[in-house]
Amino acid sequence: AGQNGALVELLTTLFEICGVSYRVEEVPLDNIDVDDVVLCLVARAKDGPLEDYLGSKQRELRNFKDNVLNFWDTLVLESQNGPLFDGVFMDKCMDYIIAISCTPPRVFRQVTTLVGLQIVTSLVTVAKNLSESRKIVQRQLNAEKKKKKDGPRVESLNKSLSETHEKITMAEEMMRKIFTGLFMHRYRDVDPDIRTACIVAIGSWILSYPSLFLQDLYLKYIGWTLNDKHSSVRKASIIALQNLYEVDDNVPSLGLFTERFCKRMIELADDIDVSVAVTAIGLLKQLLRHQLLEDEDLGRLYDLLIDESPQIRHAIGDLVYDHLILQKFSGLHSTGADNESSEVQLERLLHILREFSSDPVLSDCVVDAVWDKMNAMKDWKCIASMLLDDNPRAELTDQDSANLARVLCASAKKAVGEKLVLANDGRKANISKLQKEKMEANRRDLTVAMMTAYSKLLRKYVADKSNVATVVEVVMYMNLELYSLKQQEKTFTQILQLLKDAFFKHGEENILKACVKALFFCASESQADLQGSAQQMTKLVEDELVHKLRTSIKYAGGLDDEYSMTVNLRRLHQLQLQKCVPGDDLFADILGLLGNFNSLTDEVICLALLNMFLHIAWCLKFIDPDNPDEAAMSSLISKRISLMKQLESFADCVLQSYSQGNFRSLSSCMVCVILSDLWGLFSEAKLAATRLQTLGFCPSERLLEKFWKICEARLNEADNEDDEEEDVTDEHLDYLNQKDVVMSAAAKLIAHEMVPVDFLGPEILSHFVLHGKSVAETVKYLLVVLKKNMKMPDLADLFLEAIKRAYGRHIMEIEGSDEDWSTSRSFLACKELASRLSATFSGYARNAYKSSICKIVKGGIKYAFVDAPNQLTFLEAGVLQFALKLPPTEVQEIIANINKRVEGIKFEEDPSSWRPYLTFVDYLKEKAPKIPACEVEKDGNGSRQPQTRLQRKLRVKGKKLFEGNETTDDEQANESGDHAEEDDEVDDTPLYHVRHAINSDVSTLPKSRKSIATEVIKEAPITRQRVARRLAKKDEGVTKAVVGSLETEPSMGSPLFGSATEEQLPVG
Repeated sequence: AGQNGALVELLTTLFEICGVSYRVEEVPLDNIDVDDVVLCLVARAKDGPLEDYLGSKQRELRNFKDNVLNFWDTLVLESQNGPLFDGVFMDKCMDYIIAISCTPPRVFRQVTTLVGLQIVTSLVTVAKNLSESRKIVQRQLNAEKKKKKDGPRVESLNKSLSETHEKITMAEEMMRKIFTGLFMHRYRDVDPDIRTACIVAIGSWILSYPSLFLQDLYLKYIGWTLNDKHSSVRKASIIALQNLYEVDDNVPSLGLFTERFCKRMIELADDIDVSVAVTAIGLLKQLLRHQLLEDEDLGRLYDLLIDESPQIRHAIGDLVYDHLILQKFSGLHSTGADNESSEVQLERLLHILREFSSDPVLSDCVVDAVWDKMNAMKDWKCIASMLLDDNPRAELTDQDSANLARVLCASAKKAVGEKLVLANDGRKANISKLQKEKMEANRRDLTVAMMTAYSKLLRKYVADKSNVATVVEVVMYMNLELYSLKQQEKTFTQILQLLKDAFFKHGEENILKACVKALFFCASESQADLQGSAQQMTKLVEDELVHKLRTSIKYAGGLDDEYSMTVNLRRLHQLQLQKCVPGDDLFADILGLLGNFNSLTDEVICLALLNMFLHIAWCLKFIDPDNPDEAAMSSLISKRISLMKQLESFADCVLQSYSQGNFRSLSSCMVCVILSDLWGLFSEAKLAATRLQTLGFCPSERLLEKFWKICEARLNEADNEDDEEEDVTDEHLDYLNQKDVVMSAAAKLIAHEMVPVDFLGPEILSHFVLHGKSVAETVKYLLVVLKKNMKMPDLADLFLEAIKRAYGRHIMEIEGSDEDWSTSRSFLACKELASRLSATFSGYARNAYKSSICKIVKGGIKYAFVDAPNQLTFLEAGVLQFALKLPPTEVQEIIANINKRVEGIKFEEDPSSWRPYLTFVDYLKEKAPKIPACEVEKDGNGSRQPQTRLQRKLRVKGKKLFEGNETTDDEQANESGDHAEEDDEVDDTPLYHVRHAINSDVSTLPKSRKSIATEVIKEAPITRQRVARRLAKKDEGVTKAVVGSLETEPSMGSPLFGSATEEQLPVG
């Protein structure tokens, strides 16, 4: 009776933990059917909400889960010398735990799974203690047998050995019972937390009790869950395997398992979840340590050295350093002097860099990945010695020299705290005082190591255009003060002279930029006499450049003079980006050069205009805003007028070229950018309240229209035409040649209110969806600014006017064409534009902006009927998307209003022309009762944000590890869960075609499916989830219906409350 009462109390406590108050009748438990009790518990769960104590956020229940597990652990351990092995106590507990774990309520499954797994963990501890006791008894028995005496001592030891062995067998049987009754079902439960708990538990069991669990019968469950769709489960599986491979004695027993699942372990290094990928890379290091991977298996891993995630790069960098550079796993780690070791490691790093392209960004990624562990990259003396060919182990190829120079520069940047690879999050790293001290120490070490070698490197590579920019950049990470302290003034002067020589020896933009930055760094960061020398050298460079440029302009005409003029204009451009180059004579010379556009190349014209603009910008900067000099202002206005005349003349020339089919992309982009910046600098609105108001001006409407014509010509230019452009060596000019730069130049004029919005605003918005993602993103940011700054009625007028202009382009496109208007590119673009703009009124914004939406709809209807029925297609192209955002009452008003406009018209006389109107009204009537009053969408346009990491579909089907009759259907594998996101498709089919297609499709469906299809059609488009394939949508719905998501308390009548005995595989 005492034992039965204790069991009743224990079970009652278990039920209360599950959230149900229920007490078993105090009769012998053998007379009570476990299934009847479980059915009563489920019925109680149906009648009222369940208390989820494990997931409660209450402060007093913070440690509830740990306390529950500690209770069961203590119960099992304390009863090992009592009722644990009586065949009643633990058997009854396990029967109820296993039965409840198969019930539908998720709380029931969570509690009983955790309790059941804890019981096995505690039994493992008991079995280990008994095994130790058995070993001790066995040694004592062997010692007694050696005495060759069969006395009571031997008999007692034999009896103790037999009892201990029997208890171990019973403990293992209880483990197997819970494993087969609970684990084999719950390891694939729909709840990822339950699956994770199962994998963590079995990993600890195998590690703690390998004599029973370290066999393929149990290992395969960890292998199967490597394909789980939830990242926490995959990560738990990898961590479990890491712990197993860390024990050398386990490796022989893991041979067949490794062979079966090795491929999947390698794939997980590129998992969609960064934490899973990093953990998997750590597992691969364990496999390499035991030499269980072949080099050919690791080929794809090395591509992760340039992955966008810094965590993955660094994890792979550690693996590459250990395996390929240090070669610790192969026993080939070189020994010898430190310098020799550094040289060996650097040679191996160069071998790795040969596998990547010559892109400096990729080299920076590799260096960033291995930096933390590879001290050889901080041996700058060794790197300089290898570049100078001092006692080389092997002669460097040109590619190796270029890579080693990049390593030197990247290592210097990394040592002083510069980022080699920009992070996507945009957050600024917080640097501690200790880190700053370390960076300064690195800067001093770099300077000491390169004190004499740097000038030699510059002298060697000053004529090498592929390496000189990289070598020049190194000086900006050195502590120039040490040149004074070490009395190396002569060496510093040589460096300055070599920088000047490099500047005038090359014309490539990256080299010129590096030289200018290095010279100005030396002039600002050096001390005392060295600073004077650097400033004097900078002045010499400026004077010599001005002389050469004026000379080349004066004698312009020959091929040599034209090349000299182009290169010197590039040099002036880079110099003016750092400082003002004074001289009205030079400005006049450049202005005179532009007198005849036809004799100059586009690059020369663009560089000349750009240098003139920079000169004007510097002049404006030097005018004191509080006490401006009238003469300086007058001179500046004169220069600005001269530049505007040249820009306008060149704009006419560019437009004429476009009309003749001659695409001048670079020229058009440069004109747009300079005009935009010039209008921004001298904005009348910005300078009106200052003493510089006489400098302000606003462009005329004629000039603004010409500006937009050039922008539109560049935007409408086909992308494949860009390939036919002449090569542009200036990377800055190449950047300015992009379409999104042109759109940005126009958009900022509106965003910062530099010009009136009436003309340019609608034109910009009308190109929202026509020119690719980058241009669309620019317009989207403009929309955010406009919505914040403009009044809603004005914004509504702006949206309507933008759609009208897009529709006007559509009318011009189909004019005189036999093409079906409903499938033309311009009509589909107009619909998409209206859809994007209407999406800004989605969600709760519908009620706030209802009047603006009504204004757009009524204005659109009025525009459509100006030339009815010819313009009625505008209803579908630009009005319908906004009308659907209105509440049903407003839609009914719209329908009544539009019906008044067609009173007395006989549609049957011209049905095709009036069909857009009829379709529009029918669609509104069908949708009006079903439009939700408020809808919350994910963002302004209802689309998902792009992801920062590339998703790869690793669909590796989990199969049975072994073939045989002992494997049951319950032991099927989980399939991969890395599914790529599917974006919502935009249906551009005309409405009357859609309705016809819908009616025909629904009519062909079986009766049982018609209602479902109709409901799907009537509702708004469904946004697909990232983790679901289209073909798996039905399965996903079934999964959710079976076990549900207990974000709210379930009831038996709810579809979230189903049968969990039909185990749901975690399949996408």
